Amino acid sequence: MIVNTELQQKGNQFPNRVVDFKKEVDTLYFTTKNEVILQLTVLRDSVIRFRFATGGVFEPDFSYAIDEQALKGYNHLELTDDDTHYHIKTAKLHLRLEKESLQASIFDREGNLINEDELGFHYEESFEYGGNIVKMSKKAQHAESYYGLGDKPMHSNLRGKRIENWATDQYAFSKDQDPIYKSVPFYIGLTQKKAYGIFFDNTFRTYFDFCHERMGVTSFWAQGGEMNYYFIYGPEMSNVVQSYTNLTGVPELPPLWALGYQQCKWSYFPESNVKEIAAKFRELKIPCDGIYLDIDYMDGWRCFTWNNEYFPDPKRMVGELAEDGFKTIVIIDPGIKIDKDYWVYNEGVKNDYFCKRADGPYMKGKVWPGECNFPDYTNPKVRKWWAGLFKELIQDIGVKGVWNDMNEPAVMEVPGKTFPSDVRHNYDGHPCSHLKAHNIYGTQMARATYEGVKKYAYPQRPFVITRSAYSGAQRYTSSWTGDNVASWEHLWVANVQVQRMCISGMSFTGTDIGGFAEQPTGELYARWIQLGVFHPFCRTHSSGHHGDQEPWTFDVGVTDIARKFINLRYRLLPYLYTMFYEYVKKGTPLLKPLVYFDQEDAQTHYRTDEFIFGHHILVCPILEPNAKGRRMYVPRGKWFNYWSKQSIEGGKEQWVDADIDEMPLFIKEGTILPKYPLQQYVGELEIKQVELEVYYGLGKNASKLYEDAQDGYDYKKGRYSYRTFKMVGRERDWIIQQHKRGDYITSYDTFRIHLIGLPFDIKEIELDNQLVTFEEMQFDPIACALIINKDFTELHLTGA
Repeated sequence: MIVNTELQQKGNQFPNRVVDFKKEVDTLYFTTKNEVILQLTVLRDSVIRFRFATGGVFEPDFSYAIDEQALKGYNHLELTDDDTHYHIKTAKLHLRLEKESLQASIFDREGNLINEDELGFHYEESFEYGGNIVKMSKKAQHAESYYGLGDKPMHSNLRGKRIENWATDQYAFSKDQDPIYKSVPFYIGLTQKKAYGIFFDNTFRTYFDFCHERMGVTSFWAQGGEMNYYFIYGPEMSNVVQSYTNLTGVPELPPLWALGYQQCKWSYFPESNVKEIAAKFRELKIPCDGIYLDIDYMDGWRCFTWNNEYFPDPKRMVGELAEDGFKTIVIIDPGIKIDKDYWVYNEGVKNDYFCKRADGPYMKGKVWPGECNFPDYTNPKVRKWWAGLFKELIQDIGVKGVWNDMNEPAVMEVPGKTFPSDVRHNYDGHPCSHLKAHNIYGTQMARATYEGVKKYAYPQRPFVITRSAYSGAQRYTSSWTGDNVASWEHLWVANVQVQRMCISGMSFTGTDIGGFAEQPTGELYARWIQLGVFHPFCRTHSSGHHGDQEPWTFDVGVTDIARKFINLRYRLLPYLYTMFYEYVKKGTPLLKPLVYFDQEDAQTHYRTDEFIFGHHILVCPILEPNAKGRRMYVPRGKWFNYWSKQSIEGGKEQWVDADIDEMPLFIKEGTILPKYPLQQYVGELEIKQVELEVYYGLGKNASKLYEDAQDGYDYKKGRYSYRTFKMVGRERDWIIQQHKRGDYITSYDTFRIHLIGLPFDIKEIELDNQLVTFEEMQFDPIACALIINKDFTELHLTGA
């Protein structure tokens, strides 16, 4: 009989008085009387890491999320103390640490309070699982708002919500349902119009409470592991997101074709069906670059095999599709069928590559092939083996991309729909249970897949997509938001999810256009495709059990709308590719919620529908049936309606007409919008001329245009073209200056410049300080357009 109730019910424990301190270059150690240690590391002037140990011992310092290439270094670090506090100052922050409790308050250098602990760090011993439940609570400032946390299907402002991070296969999830597929324990706080971020790098099941349980308190905690978090200061939200993305890494540039439209279904088979779908796209002149094969292409759903009845000669089929511009992407799941006649299974058993239960046998679970074992992707030997399995698919057959599904990991017909908690993982030499490895399982599968696809696709760039992910997965893979539903509510959810993913470091994301489960109406599909072409990853996907969902499925009117908007995406590919380049180089999100775009305007803090595509395009989807338009908030500044070219002043909510064949789109004044000629697939045409839509704006403005060979790695050797266009607009003249860097020579020689919103009639044209005639510039007065050599330095237009 156990009588020591005090041992069982210790409750929350807290650090007490600091009794020891030491400094090692950029890292400070504070040790308390009860053997709690705070390791405080200054990574940058605006990025500070807080890491706590109990019992006087730290676990090995290892993270799957942190990029080894993350920028480090600060300009200033000063430490002083008084009777009650330590004071740590960088060039941007002042951290005040209480000696009695290790509670922290963080100020900017002007003395404005940004973030402060409430109870601060505390912990509770977990006798059920071992280790500690680690907790952190902070005071919520007046009117503070919270954003981020990945793919959560709820309002963009998370104040009042409680969030759980436990990657879960949540078929047909609903609005506000949690958890779902991804675990991204990073949020952005906005207080007094100043932004900061907190990244809680803990792969156990984690929770975030944003003033839900207690109105004035925000807290986060984990059912194991360390209290290990990074504080990232802005003050601009853009600074926070870019610093976090730098910390967890950016992808390499995707091939341009991966930004085109893609078509998927569960499932396209046999070969004749795949060919029929591909031919229909070309017949109807609807651009498409990717076609997907779901699990039915396999032999009995065994990964890395083909169903010879459905696909007798996959290499020939993939080659023929490629001749018509289609890149083939195939699905690969983690479940390996238990079958002694199956070579992948035999290799896994022979080399002991599968996950095991605590008492020794392989973990067994049911997924599509039946009973399966599951590779331990946290073992580097397993990742290397897994990467090698892609040789036939990629190098020999010619598949261009791989789609990882069911990798939460998902297991059918068991409570919790995943592995038992006693399953063991290598965790790159830090053995652990599934409690710790669960949330990163999908990311490590995507990592192994990426390494294989990259190796065998060379010299082309790899393309990988995943359903489950943890922070840092963006280094290896794109993603989609999982098994959504064909409903108007889910159209709203799709819009919010992709915006949230973009500010959570994972910009290369999209949703299943039209909804995966159930069947959309033609109107819903039309409105969804309008939104989907402005998502970084653009793919229609559906469950065939609910009917067909290709763009021509509904009626001629819907087909025409789908074609119109997919055409627009292909025209805008140079703009989108430039966005990706800035994401890769700077961590700039591809989509920007209005609060990110203008955090000074309090009206943006609770907007969910409108977003900025890149830097210059305002998008607002229609989210209700039978709509002829909608009210929307237009941010401050002057904007041009993309369809009518009429200008409006922002900073207010207003009605915008948008019948079924239109969606509200506005271009920011001072924008140069590059467009390619229309193609049915990337690489169909040699680009002979690029159109620049130039939207007049007073004052100074800038736009960019990035181009390279559209695939391959020469861009890393300087063979790219990065053009900066600077504009100065005045009442009676307009100047466009161009600066180019990079060695890539584009296939075209001229720009067609289309001038929009010019407030004067052109009297003179000066090119590179020389007057030129209207005839020399091939000036079209009706379209207000002219032709100019791509290498011009300055174009000066003077008004009458």
